[in-house]
Amino acid sequence: MTVRFAETDAQGVVHNANYLVWFELARVAYLAEHTDGYQALRDQGIEALVIESHVRYRIPARFDDRLRIHARVRDVRGARFRYEYAVTRGDELIADGWTQHACVEAATFRPTRIPPALRAAIVRAESSS
Repeated sequence: MTVRFAETDAQGVVHNANYLVWFELARVAYLAEHTDGYQALRDQGIEALVIESHVRYRIPARFDDRLRIHARVRDVRGARFRYEYAVTRGDELIADGWTQHACVEAATFRPTRIPPALRAAIVRAESSS
């Protein structure tokens, strides 16, 4: 992805909040690549809520930088799982972080186990990377 001017602050540096948006883009792309996509979970009456997030900013990214957002899934158990991210510009690590998720029933927001098909897709995706 290329950093848009609107994603920078008055100092010309990417605003910190954009990293969480980019993490979301990476999550949705991960699910589209390795599963039937996020909408398929929703169609089953399941939501995967973000319950915690963390970003560590290492070096600034600026307008027109070409970045890659890498995502992988770890710590899959019960209703919870965790995405880990790395934002890179070429060989430089710009930022890294993680988001913790909980699967819940969409109608009640009560925790529910990770659906077996999602768990299997994550195992396949992570064993091949």
